[in-house]
Amino acid sequence: MNLANKLTLSRIFMIPIFVYFLLQGTKTSMMIAGIIFIFASLTDLLDGYIARSRNLVTKFGKFMDPLADKLLVMSAFIVLVELNIVPSWIVILILAREFIVSIFRAIAASEGIVIAAGKLGKYKTTTQMIAIILLCFSNFPFEGFNIPMDQIFLYICAFLTVLSGVDYILKNKQVLQESK
Repeated sequence: MNLANKLTLSRIFMIPIFVYFLLQGTKTSMMIAGIIFIFASLTDLLDGYIARSRNLVTKFGKFMDPLADKLLVMSAFIVLVELNIVPSWIVILILAREFIVSIFRAIAASEGIVIAAGKLGKYKTTTQMIAIILLCFSNFPFEGFNIPMDQIFLYICAFLTVLSGVDYILKNKQVLQESK
């Protein structure tokens, strides 16, 4: 197992620890959860960089890296719903988009078509991660200025979730066309 794949697995192993601290719901435990989330998010950047720069891209990594990302982000959002910090409809929207895109990718793969992630999907993921970090840190440092940056990023990520999902389907609609 190469270094990039080990980093991906470390992200998965951080999820229960992150969830534990987040579920405590205290300001201190949420800050600890936020720090764990930042560290896990950085491993995502690092494992991709290492895999590409050292030519260590593997099938395992191609499967586990996006799975680790989705598990981390969805774990965070589900706990934030439980803590009444995030409205459930946003998480339902995010989950629906992920299911639609994953099934769409599976159909494409069954036809021998590989669909790369688009820029909008990357922006969506980035805004999700920023929103989660701000929510874990109780909107620090923006709460002192009365700027609800956590909520702003949450709604931006909801918008980008829908937009990137629609864009993904429209750009690859040939996957759903029946062959004659």
